[in-house]
Amino acid sequence: MMRASWSDIARRPKGKGKRCTAWAGTQERHGGKYMGQQCYKLDEDSAVCFCIALTSLMVSVRMQVPLLPKKTKHGGGLSYRWIVILCIASFCLGLLFTNRFWLLPGTKHRPHVGAEECDKKPKLSEDVGLRPGDGRATGSISGGEIELEAWRPSPDESPAPEDLEWIESPSQRRKVFVVIGINTAFSSRKRRDSVRHTWMPRGEKLKKLEEEKGIVMRFVIGHGTTPGGILDRAIEAEDLQHHDFMRLEHVEGYHELSAKTKAYFATAVSMWDAEYYIKVDDDVHVNLGALCASLARHRAKPRVYIGCMKSGPVLAQKGVRYHEPEHWKFGEQGNKYFRHATGQLYALSHDLAVYISKNTDILHKYANEDVSLGAWFIGLDVDHVDDRRMCCGTPECEWRLQMGNACVASFDWACSGLCKSAERMRSVHQRCGEGDRAVWATDL
Repeated sequence: MMRASWSDIARRPKGKGKRCTAWAGTQERHGGKYMGQQCYKLDEDSAVCFCIALTSLMVSVRMQVPLLPKKTKHGGGLSYRWIVILCIASFCLGLLFTNRFWLLPGTKHRPHVGAEECDKKPKLSEDVGLRPGDGRATGSISGGEIELEAWRPSPDESPAPEDLEWIESPSQRRKVFVVIGINTAFSSRKRRDSVRHTWMPRGEKLKKLEEEKGIVMRFVIGHGTTPGGILDRAIEAEDLQHHDFMRLEHVEGYHELSAKTKAYFATAVSMWDAEYYIKVDDDVHVNLGALCASLARHRAKPRVYIGCMKSGPVLAQKGVRYHEPEHWKFGEQGNKYFRHATGQLYALSHDLAVYISKNTDILHKYANEDVSLGAWFIGLDVDHVDDRRMCCGTPECEWRLQMGNACVASFDWACSGLCKSAERMRSVHQRCGEGDRAVWATDL
């Protein structure tokens, strides 16, 4: 007869590749030889060690029965064949419950924890870069803050690594003074080059302006109707050369300017934590020094909407330029729009840009982009600033500069921008430009 003894069946220690300490021993009286089995970590759980220990138990149970002669067909105990079958079955059962064969959804990215760490609950502030106690991202948006409550995973879920990166993104935005988005189109390569050779710095100068003065400048464009088509590839090649584009999740189209405006502000807010966000057309001449000096004067105002304010007639007649299909919403025929900034250039303070980015799905789009923007703020506590230097004519900008009061933006009203801007931008810059050093001398 043989008896089996059990000792030191314990949990595996913390860490990968460590030795499991589950021992199953049998002591054989014939010769007093000690037979032991030692298992090593095969999976993320200790169930494999348990299975091997169970195997040894079955062997010991079998060995409690008197050994029969080799040719005996009947005996009082289990046959060796059944022992092997049961061992294999128990081993497979252990693997089954440790997810070696079945990977449930959501377990792919589950963090590894040791047995003694099962009862510990990691703090969210340690995992996703939140401040302990207040539930806000480090470096979060000042004033009109974007709360992270809607972005947090539920307590029962373990966020995947890519989710953590998305949650942490608001705290990773760089704080700057102003983001200037230059609205452009696929067919406007000559316009963009005219801007690059006049009032917009290029290459290292553009990078230096961003790093030292906090002035970010990008050409803003979406995608073509065919993703990855020739239009998109042309912009990608141009961006590789100049590194001055902001791509939007938006399909380009002339009648989609209101949607593009929403997409621009939402994208800009997600990338930079700026005091001001500006939209300007690529056929407008801008003096950066005068622009930044004008913005700096309104820093004390929490919600400011700066531009060249106007109020034009609501055009109900079909077929005319700037026709308003929803003219009936503005009262009787012949009425005028509410006061709003002209679309060639306008600036929004931080809180208003955040307001647009958080409410893009419910902000109504009218036919005209500038009207849409004004409508979004009409019911809010917003300070409308009418700055006439943001809509100078090309003759006017020259004598204003001679008087020491440089215009912020210059264009031709007849063309809603500089007429033939690709050809005339350089000459306008020579006559109306404040000089390259002006922006560096501006105190921000």
